[in-house]
Amino acid sequence: MSVVDFGGQGQPIVLLHGLMGRARTWWSVAQWLTRYGHVVGLDARGHGRGPRAGPWTTEQFVEDVAGLLRTFDQPAVLIGHSMGGLHAWATAATHPGLVRAVVVEDMAPDQRGRTVDTWRGYFDSWPVPFQSLAHVREFFGSTGNYFTECVTERADGYHLTADLEDLYEIAAEWGRREYWSFADGVKCPLLVIEAADTAMPAGQQAELASRVAQGHHVVIEGAGHVVHDDAPEQYRGAVEAFLSAVLAR
Repeated sequence: MSVVDFGGQGQPIVLLHGLMGRARTWWSVAQWLTRYGHVVGLDARGHGRGPRAGPWTTEQFVEDVAGLLRTFDQPAVLIGHSMGGLHAWATAATHPGLVRAVVVEDMAPDQRGRTVDTWRGYFDSWPVPFQSLAHVREFFGSTGNYFTECVTERADGYHLTADLEDLYEIAAEWGRREYWSFADGVKCPLLVIEAADTAMPAGQQAELASRVAQGHHVVIEGAGHVVHDDAPEQYRGAVEAFLSAVLAR
């Protein structure tokens, strides 16, 4: 298990990154989250310094998260982006005693029928190896800072830290199954933050929140999939309002 400790004290707050990412992509968010508790980020298996072996199933990722949560002396707040959001609500459903609240950023429960084939051409077009971190930032534009945390330097330049074939296998599961049953099992407060420019199926994120008794849904205008980078102030405002209410109970 690979964990990044961002600091803070008290309430455990665990950050779960998206596909291709790593815990350190959360650095800017962690800087203001520490006022709410002890903030840590987990490198998912196949990412960052996490284990490089499968199985690449949602259930395995959930058990990895639960293993970290068991090291705390109280239930944690889970904050997840994309893949990490799925793992967050699935953990809350299957290990309710370990989770106090959940924040999901731009992830839908049912993407059946979608395939990773369309991604392959796009990823193959990337100029890998990148010549420098500046090259990474230039190529990815508005998400350049995010992707600088997703690459590792080798002798010939910068490569993705995660293995693409592992990523394809992880994402392929999302195209074969739905995750509404996990959503229906969430009993703690849940905040769903949807990007206005989301690529997720329409309406599902609002429904995800509506299926949870203490569920809330917000749409962030002008934001793409990485909401916390695209619209950091709006994202922060939504999360801080949610956490303030949850932690006051």
